[in-house]
Amino acid sequence: MDVARRNAPASGAPQARRTGEARTVTSTSIPQPDVFTPRHLGPSDSDVEAMLKVLGYPSLDALIDATVPSNIRFNRPLNLPAALSEQEALAEFKAMVAPNQVWRSFIGQGYYGTHTPAVIQRNILENPGWYTAYTPYQAEIAQGRLEALLNFQTTAIDLTGLPLASASLLDEGTAAAEAMQMLHAARSGRDVFLVADDCHPQTIDVVKARGAARGITVTVQPAATFTLDATVCGVLIQYPNTFGSVEDYRALCDRVHAAGALVVAATDLLALTLLAPPGEWGADVAVGNAQRFGVPFGYGGPHAAFLTTKEDLKRLMPGRIIGVSRDSNGRPAMRMALGTREQHIRREKATSNICTAQVLLAVMSGMYAVFHGPDGLARIAKRVHHLAETFAAGARALGHAVLHEVFFDTVRVSPKGGASAVKQAAEARKINLRYFEDGTIGISMGETTTAADLGDLLAVFGGTASAVDATAKGVDPRFDERFRRTSAFLTHPVFHTHRSETDFQRYVRSLEAKDLSLVHSMISLGSCTMKLNAAAEMFPVTWPEIGNIHPFAPVEQTQGYRALFDKLEGALGEITGFHAVSLQPNAGSQGEYTGLLVIRAYQAARGEGHRTICLIPQSAHGTNPASAVMAGLNVVVVKTDPHGNIDVADLKAKAEQHAASLSALMVTYPSTHGVFEEAITEITEVIHRCGGQVYLDGANMNAMVGLCRPGDIGADVCHLNLHKTFAIPHGGGGPGVGPIGVAEHLAPFLPGHVVVKTGGAQAIGAVASAPWGSASVVPISMMYIMLLGSEGLTMSTKIAILNANYVAKRLDAEYPVLYKGKNGTIAHECIVDPRALKATSGIDAGDIGKRLMDYGFHAPTISFPVHDTLMIEPTESEPKAELDRFVDALLAIRAEIALVESGALPRDDNPLVNAPHTMEHCTADAWTHAYSRETAAFPLPWVREHKFWPAVGRVDNAYGDRNLVCACPPMEAYSV
Repeated sequence: MDVARRNAPASGAPQARRTGEARTVTSTSIPQPDVFTPRHLGPSDSDVEAMLKVLGYPSLDALIDATVPSNIRFNRPLNLPAALSEQEALAEFKAMVAPNQVWRSFIGQGYYGTHTPAVIQRNILENPGWYTAYTPYQAEIAQGRLEALLNFQTTAIDLTGLPLASASLLDEGTAAAEAMQMLHAARSGRDVFLVADDCHPQTIDVVKARGAARGITVTVQPAATFTLDATVCGVLIQYPNTFGSVEDYRALCDRVHAAGALVVAATDLLALTLLAPPGEWGADVAVGNAQRFGVPFGYGGPHAAFLTTKEDLKRLMPGRIIGVSRDSNGRPAMRMALGTREQHIRREKATSNICTAQVLLAVMSGMYAVFHGPDGLARIAKRVHHLAETFAAGARALGHAVLHEVFFDTVRVSPKGGASAVKQAAEARKINLRYFEDGTIGISMGETTTAADLGDLLAVFGGTASAVDATAKGVDPRFDERFRRTSAFLTHPVFHTHRSETDFQRYVRSLEAKDLSLVHSMISLGSCTMKLNAAAEMFPVTWPEIGNIHPFAPVEQTQGYRALFDKLEGALGEITGFHAVSLQPNAGSQGEYTGLLVIRAYQAARGEGHRTICLIPQSAHGTNPASAVMAGLNVVVVKTDPHGNIDVADLKAKAEQHAASLSALMVTYPSTHGVFEEAITEITEVIHRCGGQVYLDGANMNAMVGLCRPGDIGADVCHLNLHKTFAIPHGGGGPGVGPIGVAEHLAPFLPGHVVVKTGGAQAIGAVASAPWGSASVVPISMMYIMLLGSEGLTMSTKIAILNANYVAKRLDAEYPVLYKGKNGTIAHECIVDPRALKATSGIDAGDIGKRLMDYGFHAPTISFPVHDTLMIEPTESEPKAELDRFVDALLAIRAEIALVESGALPRDDNPLVNAPHTMEHCTADAWTHAYSRETAAFPLPWVREHKFWPAVGRVDNAYGDRNLVCACPPMEAYSV
């Protein structure tokens, strides 16, 4: 039987690796003592046999043959190295990235040295209770991370002086682009956006690319020369600017507002502890990067960006907003507000395609503010500023010209003897500075800068380290009245209470205890792939040679990263069948957007810029239509047939109707309906025949790896969710990485970057602030591939399909599976349909999802892609025992529904409509329900063994939207 190979070491001689890629020597004769694949895969061999028996298939391969169409099967092993043990993989990875050189970087440009408090690193970043949680769509079992995100929002609100904040965006450049899109929507008919030329170059790059796609004219020029007329929707300025200068923008804001336009200020949270906040001098929106609040450089990411704004723009805000509502008992309860999943619900009418944010990083940055409090943050900021003023005074004393009068952390110097000698001296001390084309030099201080660093910096400019103390005593670091902050910030008790590490650790743990994650039970969300995030895969993230490198460090210092990127891009190319890969997109939604921009650039280069029609089936992933609109395309929806497949006749008719202007088809494969569509190659041929390109959404790639490849079935471009298929954890809703693979003809158009050369010869503009997006979490996916190897990757796909079919089979009689393939099987996920129960019992899918919490499970995906259904994806990492517990819970819930149907339980008072049940509810003196406390809290015997209590009762979503509060509420609000 083929399942026996799961627990055996990979056989055959290891494939040759390129020089420098590996130093591990393996043997085919000596047994491997430590095999990773069975640790990643949940079912044992006996489990697999038992599950196949239930399904009626003699072997795992027989099930796969019945599920994956034969005409698209990949009939050879993946050309990837054999699996390594955890020890071998870590050693090989260490050798691969060893060429990275960790120099002291004072480059600035939006990225600064910071200390991650050890208590945050150990208890959040390295804690699976935080990093394996999913996006808080089920608020009742996500109150901990919702509170942590509310802390982040409050930090951004207080420091920027604007009343509303989002719960993080992808990076500063993306946040600025989203802000531009907001203002364009707010000022309809105005298509010009002005950008000050002293903004960070990478931000300008991202904004220009977005503007070009959206039909917005982005004009970059000095802010003093802005021409403000009726065509301008808004302006973007940087405070402090990229050169370090702090400018007075009050008069400019008055001019912009007088012209009917709005102001976006890109800013720095640490600087705002000392400087007057943008909301006080006229900005309508503030954006920026919270990286320096406790998140390492990471060669560019992931870092949480922030966006704050005024009340009248709240309905246009991108991404997620955490709001305070109330639960069924009238107590305060947090939830995602306003635009929750709006890109799925509103599709092409959505104002943003943001799906993955940077939640884990936002939690870290918000906790950094809690840990230090306002006084601690101000002390850090004052020290940073004092270092900058001291350096400036020392540089002046040495005869160099300091170009700006007012600055926070960055000093721009015109060296008296030219930049060459300074650069040579800096490199001799392994110091990175920012070198401008005009011969001036930027030096940026951060929290990690020491007095010894300052001495070395002055020595680089011809001074002596011994002069530091005397120079520091002579400077006055105070800001004058124009710029000095006078308003209080972070006044909420949460930022003053947890001063000791003991208390802070208990606070973090108290929040963790309110969240259900993969450490508790399986998370069955369809289309989200909540698989194991192995500890060994996570290890390299915190290594200094991964985390402590500035994204704009010279390429000579980042050869280890380059080796990693080359190896991962090669592996992903082999897995997908594509010619080239870009790692820049830092979310799946960004991958979609990037892939479409690449298609548009290719078509424009061929004189076919008029192709603007994008066909999108009803079964496509929910962000697809929003991404298409962001890329400047017009969406035409293609029908699906009663079996959930694309209606080929409708596709042909619409492709032919729009052949002259057809740009692309966006197709999710296997479909969001959980089906491998038999006609996929015919579908791609139709599109190509009509002159279009095929964009394949790879969100469901975990059903394809090793079995079929997007490039082989006719796709021209595909994005991958590394935070799904390739084991980067969801982190409570981010980080994500969404690289794209492209066919050879599209490779020249892969995204470039203004600071570090990337992409093809005809590269589109940057889609992320950093050249390789969220580079520091990419090691997780590389380790995943190295640990599983060719056979393990393919076996993971097979087990994912097995687990999904097993769950579907066991549920089908009580919860009919809505869509199945030709042979009655499904792919990696299924949609079960409880809609008939609404008429007989009044119970809907939402009630079932809430009741699952009482059994210790997170709900499946509810009402997407089909309203009032449940989409279930068990993943390959869950063992049969856990699958059975999950199914048993759903079957027990069905039995409870039957009691409502029969009248034994009333429709308005039963365990489902009152779910979830909190400990407080179940232990109250009074109990007036028609069912017992035991039924409410311990509906099956095994629930007693490991009870997870929801922190709040059912949350009132409508109340939270009507009464939007997105900052920490006053303490009196917590009393009933």
